[in-house]
Amino acid sequence: MTSAKDRQRLTRTGERIRMISGEDQAFNLQRARLGSQMNFLQLLEAKRDGITLLSEDIERWVHAVVAGEIPDYQIAAFLMAVYFRGMTEGETRALTMAMRDSGDRLDFPEDKRLLVDKHSTGGVGDKVSLPLAPLLACLGFRVPMIAGRGLGITGGTLDKLESIPGFRTVLDREQIVAQVQSLGCCICAQTDRMVPADRILYALRDVTATVPSIPLITASILSKKLAESLDSLVLNVTTGRAAFMADRSAAMELASRMVSLANACGVRTNAVVTQMDSPLGTSIGNWVEVRESEACLLGRGPEDVRSLVLEFAGVLLLQTGRARTIESGRAQAEAELDSGRPWTTWRELLRLQGADLEAYEHRLRHDTLAAVVRDVRSDSGGYVRDSDARVLGEVVRDLGGGRFRKGDQPHLEVGLDAIAAPGALVDKQGLLARVHAQDAMSAAAAVERVRQAFVFSDEPVLREPLLLKRLGPEFPR
Repeated sequence: MTSAKDRQRLTRTGERIRMISGEDQAFNLQRARLGSQMNFLQLLEAKRDGITLLSEDIERWVHAVVAGEIPDYQIAAFLMAVYFRGMTEGETRALTMAMRDSGDRLDFPEDKRLLVDKHSTGGVGDKVSLPLAPLLACLGFRVPMIAGRGLGITGGTLDKLESIPGFRTVLDREQIVAQVQSLGCCICAQTDRMVPADRILYALRDVTATVPSIPLITASILSKKLAESLDSLVLNVTTGRAAFMADRSAAMELASRMVSLANACGVRTNAVVTQMDSPLGTSIGNWVEVRESEACLLGRGPEDVRSLVLEFAGVLLLQTGRARTIESGRAQAEAELDSGRPWTTWRELLRLQGADLEAYEHRLRHDTLAAVVRDVRSDSGGYVRDSDARVLGEVVRDLGGGRFRKGDQPHLEVGLDAIAAPGALVDKQGLLARVHAQDAMSAAAAVERVRQAFVFSDEPVLREPLLLKRLGPEFPR
């Protein structure tokens, strides 16, 4: 028997849900919520059927996920329901906040240096975070960069760093705060007690084909960034064949929603939308991308990687009042990058996080860590019109550089390098890329697939602009 008080509550909450098959279904769902134990199957059914969930129900669901009260198969089903049904802005905010509050938050002492960070939705060859963190520290910011692992065909910052001998990606909360205060930056995984809900959901999204969901991406990224207690944030949303948001309009929507939610939560945030049809840089894979990041810090890296490093630094300088225009912010960042100080800070970051610098130098001096290296030669000459980042990313994943299942450990030495960029002129039998593989058989299979990823033109080709749009308070429409 439902009490008068409960009926009043049902009347109020009934106005907040979208009923798809009559008031009885909504009433029964709400009645189940009033029980002493939440019926998570009924919650799953509600999301499957398109009913808008209450914030308190999402909070309980997140708590139960972290407590281990819901089996993986039901969590996966809920993620798939969200993938198809989506979430309202209110649901997304509730999920984000519940995930943020599922564990500890970083707490920094008062300091004139602002707390800033950058996050990317991921891309093939995207190693920008590695040179950016020490550059931002040298520009006078504090950077508690909580990074993630690879999703799908895109590599993860933590996987890249773990190809460095001895490097520790796991720090506790006190170590993170101490290193950020002393050096100005760290790059590490979230602690066991920091946003544990995201760690669970992140791993399942990767192996259930639910990565390209705007509300799930938004909650995953912002829950971690809000837990860092940031003052300012720049987001890189990628779009194109090799991005999770392949559709440009969807990428713009994701950027807009994340910017709106982050600013509403008190973190000054702008977004930069970039194309991901071709790889970023000339290397794809964990160790080969670390090597390319080192080159970027020494002024020898690919121009597109350098350009994005300067772009994100410039945006943060602008939105924190340290620069009057994006152009002056980029110029300030470029002068600092070319000073050599960020490279020194990078090496100190490696030392503080346990890297064996002698072994690291030894690896840098060698051409490869892989057992087998094979050149990919062009069957015909011409200008590179296209290099399909999705195909190339899949090749690296299939070589062992990515994950197919939850718990897979990527092979850190495999990958591609010396990749010819769109616009490059390649002679017949000219080098298109090099394959770094575990054995001759996988190398041979990869060579053929890499060759097919390139399309040529007889006429010179202009590369598409990397930067598509800036969104946020500093860049009004």
